[in-house]
Amino acid sequence: MGRTCCVVGCNVRSHDRQGTKLDNALSFFSFPVWRKNQGSYVSDVTKRRRLSWISAVRRKDINFSSIPRSLKVCSRHFYSGKPSYEMDESNPDWAPTLHLGHSEVRATESDRYSRRLQRQQMTVPVAGDDGESQMQGETTAEQVGSAQEKEGGDQAEAEVAADAAGGDEAEAEVAADAAGGDEAEVGAVEDEWADVEATEDEDEEGGNQAEVDMPVKRQRRECQFCERNSAEVNRLLQENRELRCELNKRKMDEDFLKGDTNKVRYYTGIPCFAILLSLFTTVKAFLPVTKKLSSFQMLLLTLIRLRLDLPVQHLAHLFHVSRNTLSTAFTDTIDVLNARLNPLVCWPERHCLQATMPHQFLEAFGKRVAIIVDCFEIRTERPSNLKARAQAFSHYKGTHTMKYLIGITPQGAISFISKGWGGRASDKHITENCGLLNKLLPGDLVLADRGFDIKDSVGMMCAEVKVPAFTKGRCQLDAKDVENTCAIAHLRIHVERVIGSLHNKYTMLHKRIPISLLLPCEGEEMTLLDKIVNVCCILLNMCPSVVAKPDENERCTC
Repeated sequence: MGRTCCVVGCNVRSHDRQGTKLDNALSFFSFPVWRKNQGSYVSDVTKRRRLSWISAVRRKDINFSSIPRSLKVCSRHFYSGKPSYEMDESNPDWAPTLHLGHSEVRATESDRYSRRLQRQQMTVPVAGDDGESQMQGETTAEQVGSAQEKEGGDQAEAEVAADAAGGDEAEAEVAADAAGGDEAEVGAVEDEWADVEATEDEDEEGGNQAEVDMPVKRQRRECQFCERNSAEVNRLLQENRELRCELNKRKMDEDFLKGDTNKVRYYTGIPCFAILLSLFTTVKAFLPVTKKLSSFQMLLLTLIRLRLDLPVQHLAHLFHVSRNTLSTAFTDTIDVLNARLNPLVCWPERHCLQATMPHQFLEAFGKRVAIIVDCFEIRTERPSNLKARAQAFSHYKGTHTMKYLIGITPQGAISFISKGWGGRASDKHITENCGLLNKLLPGDLVLADRGFDIKDSVGMMCAEVKVPAFTKGRCQLDAKDVENTCAIAHLRIHVERVIGSLHNKYTMLHKRIPISLLLPCEGEEMTLLDKIVNVCCILLNMCPSVVAKPDENERCTC
């Protein structure tokens, strides 16, 4: 599509009538936009510039409020071949000035621009020790003022003559205003230097003392002005630092949690900021890069959602992102945490277990205990598929659930977590099919509840399982059975304490889980809920054990 300059009398085109692009090295520019929503100053400047372009082109069919994008101004009408920066009002290319099809009153703006720069340089006070340098400054200023006045007068006469020849009254008014502006500026400079001359005459009559006092007074005024400016700058800098500090405290990032252990425990469930920072350092390189969230913010929002189960929309408001962005960041972070921190839920070697066996286990079963197992269930929404609905219904809970088998070491650390099973699955079925039996060594002892009828399955691995004695069909337990049951129950309770801590610390597992989290991840057999449960177990292993209490003298130094 060809472009044509909209200036009256300018026949420049970008393409010929056959549609072939012309090699005339010309560019075309649209009328400037009025930026109303970027502050009052920018709005005023852009409005004036748009009006200046309309006034320069002088076409009756151009309306300020609606200028078609097809109306262009070519580079022939600018000194530098293109418009200047919109905030540089004194630049002659702030608006079209050349070959405008009329008297071109604005063509003198380049001269006015250079004269203004020259006046600014010449009106700088000359700091001399004697009156000779001051008189030289006065003479120079008078010469500049006279030259400018003469030049402004010549230009005004030329502009009036051009206006008379064109017969355009509006152009004559613009020329008169431009000439009057130059005369006013020159007159102001002459008045200023006349005052300086009068003051110096009085000083000469008053004696040499007055000549010495004049620079001193001027220097004092300059010092006072500098002091006031310096004080104002310092005040603004201090205010800026305070506001920035307050903003950092409210922003959800490292500064929000740094130095406040209570905040770290409440929002993440991790004991202290040092452990949180170590966790972030481990996974930082593997987190995806996003424009709206930093790597630490991705980790923080994931931990907050696991810990407090805040609504997605509320978290989106806290981190100033959309719901989709936050959900995607949560899923990606869970994948990274599950992949990179999975070794923290591991089956320890036998010599490690025996070397750190708590004394209560040593007294009851020696060094044989390898794991304490139990199952816990998480409520889910009701599936729409009838088969899935039947598999997920738990008669024990009376609702649809996902069941997980968890195993802990005698020291209280989680050493095994299975994938999710429907709430209908029995404890025996999960134990035999989750891979737990393959980790047992000959001679290992497993502590379990009565529902774990896995004696034969564990026996095939040359291991032993201890469960409380059954009272069904028996009036009273034997003394030996009572003693064994008390010992098992006293030590097996630790796994229930770990499960309770898992539910209480990460409330997302305590509430009803949506069906969307039960679907297998793309290209994987695990569901997102399986990964979430695994990550929660990993984070729980970073906390103090429920079995081995830390010494009273041990305190976090972070």
